[in-house]
Amino acid sequence: MGWKSVRGRGGTRERSGERRPVWSGGDLSTAVALAMAQLPAAGLLGYIDLSGRDDYGAGNGGVLGGAFLLFLAPVLLPLLGVAQAFLLALPSVVAARLTARRLGGPSWPWYLVVPVVPAAFWSALLASLGSWPFTTTFAVLAGLGALPTLGVGWVRRRALRPAAVWWRAAAGSFGLAVLTLVGGVLASEAGMIPQYEPPRLTAAQLTGVWRDGSGAELRLRADGSAEAVKLPTEPAPFTNDDFTDYVVCAGPGTWAPRRTSRDGVLVELDGDCGWDTQWSVGGTEDAPQLFVLFGDPDAGTLRILERA
Repeated sequence: MGWKSVRGRGGTRERSGERRPVWSGGDLSTAVALAMAQLPAAGLLGYIDLSGRDDYGAGNGGVLGGAFLLFLAPVLLPLLGVAQAFLLALPSVVAARLTARRLGGPSWPWYLVVPVVPAAFWSALLASLGSWPFTTTFAVLAGLGALPTLGVGWVRRRALRPAAVWWRAAAGSFGLAVLTLVGGVLASEAGMIPQYEPPRLTAAQLTGVWRDGSGAELRLRADGSAEAVKLPTEPAPFTNDDFTDYVVCAGPGTWAPRRTSRDGVLVELDGDCGWDTQWSVGGTEDAPQLFVLFGDPDAGTLRILERA
């Protein structure tokens, strides 16, 4: 015996008859609306989080990049909303309904649990590609998938029209974004969101071997000599015919600490490969880094060396 939908005072319920499909066009519309609704607040939270992290020399370039993304928001929001719906929300909705049908009982508890499944899948895939760490990616994707998934179940039980869903989503999005902005400003003014300060390393702390995951290596010795292997370096003036952000050099050279508004080291390699390159100090006291943002601050190439 199947199931069919019956409208009542509280919305819809299922009884004997023809079984409802596990997802519909209305579910997709709801998932997209709610996915889009949470993105402005999520973007603000990301910006607030980044304000307490190292900008790696982007400075105003990062602000301009954010302004450019805001300009593209009318195009990006629908695309990101559809992507979230298909990659996170709808798989969770289908899994919740199929599980409830097989095991019996209400489906709403499964709406709370299943968003972690697609989040774990995509997080593992991205981690295997070396893109993002699994834990952080999983937390973000699970959070982004939870609201649309729960919303689809809530809307279906109440049989709301798509127009009603969309205006509620728009109003909720505005309110959530305002609360996030006000809360972020108040938390920042109260000192609850610490601003990033790069570590100040002594010359002795700077000596040693620094590497990245691409084979680059910089060895800084206590006597001021240096040795480079596949090291990205500023191109010499009027010699960069390929217009690349940096050139890769190797060989001996010298280094010296540079105490400016942002501490770093100036590396001068012997020979005619590249130019003197200023590596700035980043990271933390426990995990220091040396970095250079080559090229345009808005669209340059960031190279980071970590202590070996």
